[in-house]
Amino acid sequence: MPREVKPIPDGFHTVTPYLTVNDAARAIDFYKRAFGAQEKVRMQGPPGKVGHAELKIGDSIVMLADEMPGSGCRSPHALGGSTAGIFLYVKDVDAAFKQAVSAGAKVATEPADMFWGDRFGRLTDPFGHVWSLATHKEDVTPEEMQKRSQTAMSSSAQKVRTASE
Repeated sequence: MPREVKPIPDGFHTVTPYLTVNDAARAIDFYKRAFGAQEKVRMQGPPGKVGHAELKIGDSIVMLADEMPGSGCRSPHALGGSTAGIFLYVKDVDAAFKQAVSAGAKVATEPADMFWGDRFGRLTDPFGHVWSLATHKEDVTPEEMQKRSQTAMSSSAQKVRTASE
């Protein structure tokens, strides 16, 4: 009797990022050093290219492949920026952030406590993808989050006015 196939394979969640990069082999090495990724699958494409790879980061899978002509997928470097970002929850955002920067990521926003209850920082990997790293520190009600958001926006607007004077 045939075994029932699961509609979502083991180890996957319903949403799985798929990154297009230039030099996927180097990207795989970077993600291993920066985020502790475990390589699950690597399929070769045309000579010197990775046609498809799967990495496990934490409890999630991230897929990636080299940019290839005719695929319709472009890397952030080809586009001049990223059209999406990856949000990664970790146990210790400061340690994870430092590890990623040591591996070659560029700091966009240093980790800080945010109004929504996370300690949060953002960086860009060497392949142009934007990663938001966070550790959840506090459960915040929607009402409290709205109040804190307004306070944060007012504070940011005041800083901008002060800086432009």
